[in-house]
Amino acid sequence: MREQGFPGGPGFVTVVVVNWNRRPLLEACLASLARPQGVLFEVIVVDNGSTDGSPEWIASTSFPFPLRLIRNASNLGFCAANNQGIDAARGEFVALLNNDAEADPFWLAHLVSAFDDPRVGMAASKILVWEAPEIIDKAGHLIWLDGQNRGRGHGQRDHGQFDLREEVLWPDGCACMLRRSMLLETGGFDEDFFAYADDAELGLRCRILGWRAIYVPEARVLHHRGATLGQLNPQRVMLIERNRLLLAVKLFPGALLWLNGLFFLARVTGTALAALLNRGELSRFTTPKAKATLLVAFLKGQIQAFRLFPKMWRKRRAILARRVLSPPETRRLLMRYRISLKEISARTVENR
Repeated sequence: MREQGFPGGPGFVTVVVVNWNRRPLLEACLASLARPQGVLFEVIVVDNGSTDGSPEWIASTSFPFPLRLIRNASNLGFCAANNQGIDAARGEFVALLNNDAEADPFWLAHLVSAFDDPRVGMAASKILVWEAPEIIDKAGHLIWLDGQNRGRGHGQRDHGQFDLREEVLWPDGCACMLRRSMLLETGGFDEDFFAYADDAELGLRCRILGWRAIYVPEARVLHHRGATLGQLNPQRVMLIERNRLLLAVKLFPGALLWLNGLFFLARVTGTALAALLNRGELSRFTTPKAKATLLVAFLKGQIQAFRLFPKMWRKRRAILARRVLSPPETRRLLMRYRISLKEISARTVENR
């Protein structure tokens, strides 16, 4: 992260949108930002080698806000692309918005209002399902103690149960705001994660280094159900399994890290039992071929994680040398925001 001032002035926001072959959704995403937002802002679109005409459309279109395009020759992943946008940002705050999400009016102003405390480094949105706006997608995050994490309230009907502004574990990277000085101090996304659990790693790392996260229910976003890679795509399964292990090795306190296998076995058992009742993610894999593909992807994720363990351990030591939260405080934080075994086993999850 490079040092610089804020050319847009205090309170100025840079919105980073990462795109890969989703021109129709990108058009709707950017159109949503043209509605009143209540603050001065710019937009940076980072295109990951799209071949659907997205970069050409951006280059030939006029927008009612400053927009810059960073065009990559290939897909560098969600983490690297966001880091490019963060590095080019001119704002005091950086808002991340998925290209398949649409922001309500004054989304940015509501998020900026969360940063009255100088130790608040992250603000989370109320993310609702685009196809069914009465259903919650995510309202902050929860975690199971093997490293698997889920959106708080995912799949619940919204009847005001998450309408209180409050502290959360971390925001979802689909639609959030980050203090740029926090990113300069702690670093951006860990590009070894590529995609999935990347926001979890960044959020938990920032919490360990002393920053807070606030959920802002007034900051609403509609998120299309769908999948960057596809719900049953083996690459998705592999990355999720790999990255939950990398997250634990890099950031979990020792007491929880030693128990990781037990929490993992509990989750796998719960997931298998839920599948017998046709519930949970495992129930989506209905044929023997699909189940075999799942198992192979799962094992590949573990193998890839093991290969990266030495690198994660070096990063762990560097973070622990600067930590603000002690290991017991980190453990209590994770325990406070843990998801129930029943919920993580039996509930299906839509992709970002």
